[in-house]
Amino acid sequence: MNISEKLQTSLQSCHSVIAIVGLGYVGLPLALRYSQIGYRVIGFDISEKVVWGLNTGKSHIEHISALSIEFAQKAGFQATTDFSLISECDAIILCVPTPLNKYREPDLSFVLNTMQQVAPYFRSGQALSLESTTYPGTTDEELLPYIRQQGLSVGENFFLVYSPEREDPGNPNFNTQTIPKVVGGYTAECLQVGIALYSNAIDKVVPVSSTKAAEMTKLLENIHRAVNIGLVNEMKIVADKMGIDIHEVIDAAATKPFGFTAYYPGPGIGGHCIPIDPFYLTWKAREYGVHTRFIELAGEVNSAMPLWVVDKVADALNQHKKAINGSRILILGMAYKKNVDDMRESPSLQLLDMLLHKGAYVEYSDPHVKCLPRVRKYNFELCSINLTTEILSSYDAVILATAHDAFDYKLIEKASSLIIDTRGYFKHQSAKIVKA
Repeated sequence: MNISEKLQTSLQSCHSVIAIVGLGYVGLPLALRYSQIGYRVIGFDISEKVVWGLNTGKSHIEHISALSIEFAQKAGFQATTDFSLISECDAIILCVPTPLNKYREPDLSFVLNTMQQVAPYFRSGQALSLESTTYPGTTDEELLPYIRQQGLSVGENFFLVYSPEREDPGNPNFNTQTIPKVVGGYTAECLQVGIALYSNAIDKVVPVSSTKAAEMTKLLENIHRAVNIGLVNEMKIVADKMGIDIHEVIDAAATKPFGFTAYYPGPGIGGHCIPIDPFYLTWKAREYGVHTRFIELAGEVNSAMPLWVVDKVADALNQHKKAINGSRILILGMAYKKNVDDMRESPSLQLLDMLLHKGAYVEYSDPHVKCLPRVRKYNFELCSINLTTEILSSYDAVILATAHDAFDYKLIEKASSLIIDTRGYFKHQSAKIVKA
């Protein structure tokens, strides 16, 4: 039995030790899933606060319960900042961020810094899987050299795969186990190891021919969404000029049983994937002399949405003989989508920043985001306020940016003097409800 076969057997029998590097929205659910089915899991993170919290049974992600952390601990799960423990692991799964820099170019610093920390502890008989969303070629061009520098032979005594994350926080219909897993390997042996790594944890594994094909698959999934959201955002502007409710139109079109998929407009796009992934491909495509005009146009439309909403706020206040400068404005919802605490790339942050710069007094309410953490672009030092009749009536305008189910919409409509609805929640027309 060669090294590949031994590792596959170990992975399939749940006797392997799994390393999850990056314990955020992707890594932590994956770590808990492997613990649930009997693997010993070591979670790695550079945040001492995150590691301390997990080791004391606390979850830093709202939809992951402390009970699930406790269950994993009983199964042997531990979190650590000590990367030397990588040498104890049979498979290493990287779940670290891949943002854009200020020039909207791929920022692989988290991936490369992580590789610098873990590579010294690589050994024969291990597998490495990258799950971070990135451009085609990253796994082969950026990760492979680190492995070879350790004197290891990929495909013979070390195995490299790419398997894009497909987490959807807050979605009650799908979870880590039930979302099919795409896997591509650097070699045929790497692919077989990758299949063995994920086949027990995930109900359906979808093998593809290469790491590049797997990387492109992830980008296509999210570019598909970005382009279609860009389309309905542009349609929203056209419909608004014509006095048509775009949400009514979308709901009517969605009754067609074939050839149409409903996408809905909003104040912009958020989350770690959809606002970022298209730019990863457009950047890489330039290396091949390709200008991805269609994708970039959708990006331009989506990126302009927060400004469009602010303009609608200004117009609505103007109708009440008020200016943004000096007005009291309340934003409802800071998470990028409803019923989660995930604020990554949330358009609500852009709205807040733009309104503050225009001289407004701005606060927010979000039952899932108690206080705004410091993020790469913003540091607002604000905390959520509770909604009452008196508080709502004290604002010149209320912006519905994220339609959480926990909001009392009857109270909001009754107590607010002006509502800017960016989500199409309020279906009926009203003098004080402005669709944006």
